[in-house]
Amino acid sequence: MTVTIGVLGIQGAVTEHIKKLEQLPKVKAVLVKSIEALQQIDGLILPGGESTAIARILQDFQIFESLQKKITAGLPVWGTCAGMILLAKKILDSDMTHLGVMHITVKRNAYGRQLGSFSILETIPAISDQPIPLVFIRAPFALEAADQVEILHILDGKIVACREQHMLATAFHPELTDDLSFHRYFVKMVQQYKL
Repeated sequence: MTVTIGVLGIQGAVTEHIKKLEQLPKVKAVLVKSIEALQQIDGLILPGGESTAIARILQDFQIFESLQKKITAGLPVWGTCAGMILLAKKILDSDMTHLGVMHITVKRNAYGRQLGSFSILETIPAISDQPIPLVFIRAPFALEAADQVEILHILDGKIVACREQHMLATAFHPELTDDLSFHRYFVKMVQQYKL
């Protein structure tokens, strides 16, 4: 079954995500910047960037509410780094949330600024039986997750990958590595929810 997966084309490693998706069979990758494009997809990736700026631009493009409704209705979505913050129901030390659809509490820039960026090899059984590279860039992490959230990976006591039904969130950037494991996993999620 071929699926169409959109990449929100506002900020972050948009091209890198599209290139990863194009390497996978039965996947059509498209850029999403409008309500029209949003209607044509089976799943959506929210790349990194600056979460507050992305949310503001979504409002400016007048697609914020449509996106929120589609995710709530079951559109498979994967947030990487800032995308994790966009999805979270709660942001530490902030009264504000963005899309607020995933039952996690996140801490922004949890690993510090640019100097807090790093890469590490880890095995995540739900994703791959081989160690895969995780690239963290000014990354957030989840401090708490509700019972319905499946925790996929914990690093140094911090939740860095989790899933709630059709929503996936990673604190790191699989698109900046040569590994396709997370993109394959998300494609399977999209196929599962398209059935």
